[in-house]
Amino acid sequence: MSAFFIVVYVVCGVYMVLNFKHDIHMLQQNSYRLPRYWKYLRQDIGSTWRLVDVALLFLVFSTLLDVRLSALFVALVSISKIWLILRKKFKKPLVFTKRVWRLYSVSSVISIVVYVTVVLVANGKASLPLGYAAPALSLGVLLLMTIFSWAIVMLAVVALMPVEKMINRKYWNEAASILRSMPDLKVIGITGSYGKTSTKHYLNRILSEEYDVLMTPGSYNTPMGVIRTVREMMKPYNTVFICEMGAKQKGDIKEICDLVHPQIGIITAVGPMHLESFKTIENVQSTKFELADALPGDGLVVINNDFEYCANRSVNNVESVRYCVGDKNADNCGYVAKDVKYSPYGTSFTVTGPDGLHLELTTKLVGACNISNLLAAVILALRMGMSPDKIRMAVASIEQVEHRLSIKRTPGGVTIIDDAFNSNPSGSKMALEVLSGFTDGRRIVVTPGMIELGERQDELNEAFGEEIGKSCDVAIIVGQYNREAIVRGIGKSGFDENNLHVVGSFNEAQQILSSFLRSGDAVLYENDLPDTFK
Repeated sequence: MSAFFIVVYVVCGVYMVLNFKHDIHMLQQNSYRLPRYWKYLRQDIGSTWRLVDVALLFLVFSTLLDVRLSALFVALVSISKIWLILRKKFKKPLVFTKRVWRLYSVSSVISIVVYVTVVLVANGKASLPLGYAAPALSLGVLLLMTIFSWAIVMLAVVALMPVEKMINRKYWNEAASILRSMPDLKVIGITGSYGKTSTKHYLNRILSEEYDVLMTPGSYNTPMGVIRTVREMMKPYNTVFICEMGAKQKGDIKEICDLVHPQIGIITAVGPMHLESFKTIENVQSTKFELADALPGDGLVVINNDFEYCANRSVNNVESVRYCVGDKNADNCGYVAKDVKYSPYGTSFTVTGPDGLHLELTTKLVGACNISNLLAAVILALRMGMSPDKIRMAVASIEQVEHRLSIKRTPGGVTIIDDAFNSNPSGSKMALEVLSGFTDGRRIVVTPGMIELGERQDELNEAFGEEIGKSCDVAIIVGQYNREAIVRGIGKSGFDENNLHVVGSFNEAQQILSSFLRSGDAVLYENDLPDTFK
C-alpha cells in the first residue's frame, strides 16, 4: 500500500469519526430515543451534506477518473468537510458523558474493524469483484460507512441497551437507597405542560426562607436527571426536595414518582405540548395527573384551574387545592390572584383564599404566566406553615428565571424580553401581551415558532402568526420549520409586509436588528429551536 493511499485513508477515517460525533450529538439532543432520532433523520437524511458523500461514492466506483485522481478528490472534499465540522457552533454542545463515550467507542470499533478488514483483504487479492482496484473498493466501503454513520450509531445504541439498562438500574438503586435513608424528607413533585421550571425556582426561593431545600437543577426533569440529582447533590441535612418531572410519553411521570415517592404535587398546566409523542390532549392530561395519582392519602396536590384539562380532571385519592389568576375561573378555586397590576418595575397582586386570606404581594416578575406560577408556590408555602411576612419578603426578592420572560435593558435604551427557553401556545400569547405593553418605540419579535405540537403544529403556529400581526410592529421569522404557517398567520392580520423579515438563522436576525434598532424599541425573543430543527 502506497503512502499516498495511507494518507487518503487516514483523512477519510478522521472524517468518518467526526460524522459519528455529529450523529451522537443529535442522538443526545433527542434524549437517546431512537424513534425521536429517526424523526430528526428523516428531515436530514437527504441533506446536501450527505448527498455530497453519495456523489463521492459514485465517483470512486465510476470509470470517469483514474483511481488515484478520484482518491485525491475524495480526500480534498473530506478535508474541507472536516474543517467545516470543526468550525460549526451549536446552541447546545455535545456533552461528553460516559454514555457518549460508550456510544462513540462502539461505533468507532464497528467501523474501524470493517474498514481495516476490507483494506487488508482488498490489498491482499490480485483480482476483486467487478474488476475494481483495491483502493477504490477500500475508499468505497469507507464512504459507504460515512454515509450510513447514523445507522452504525443506531446499531451501537441497540448493542449497548443491556449495558445501559444495567447501569441505569444500579444508579436507580443507589438513589432509592439515599431517599429511603431520609424518611423525614418532604418531597414535592412539580409537573405541567409548561411553567414547571419557573414554579420550581419560585418555590425554592420562598421555602428556602425556612427550610433546607434541594431542587433538581436546570432541566434535570427526566428519571436519569432526578437520579443524578439525588446521587450527586442530596445532603443528609436537606429537609425539602423539589423534584421537577418532565414527560414525553405516558408513564414518564409515574416512573419518577415510583423513585422519589412525593407527598405533595403541583400541576401547573395541561396543554398541547409534545403532541407528536402523546397524540392527544387526553394523553397529556392522564400523564400529568400521574403525579396526583401517585400521592399518598394524606398528601396534597395543587392544581391550576386556568387550564381546561386541569379543571375538568377530578382528584379523589388525595386533597386537592385549585388556583387561578383573575375572576374567570374563581368560582371553583380555593386560591385566586386578584387585582393584578403591572408597572415598569414589576407586578403587584393580591392572593385571596380560605379563612379570609388577603395577602398583598409585589414582585419583579411580569406576565400572567409568571403570576400563575408564583401563585402555586405561594399556596404551597402557606400550606407548609410559612408566615405571610416571610412569603412576602421572598416574593419581592425573586429574580426572573433566565430565558423565561426575563426583561433586560441595554445601555442603548433597548428593552430585551427573553423568552427563548421554549414556547407554547399559552406562553407565547402572554409574551406578546407583555411586548404590546411597551409603547415607547417599535415592538419587535424574533421567533422560529413552536414545535412538538403534532397534527396541530401548522394550525397553532398560524394562530401565533396572527397574534404577532396584532401585537408587533416588526416581525423576524427564523428558520424553515414553521415559516409558512407563521407568515400565513401574519398575513391574515393586515400586517405591513415591509416590516416582515424571513431569515435562515439567528445570526441573520441579529444583523437585521443591528441595522435599525434605536432607543425605546422592545425586542421579544420567543423560543430558540434546538440544533435538530432547521
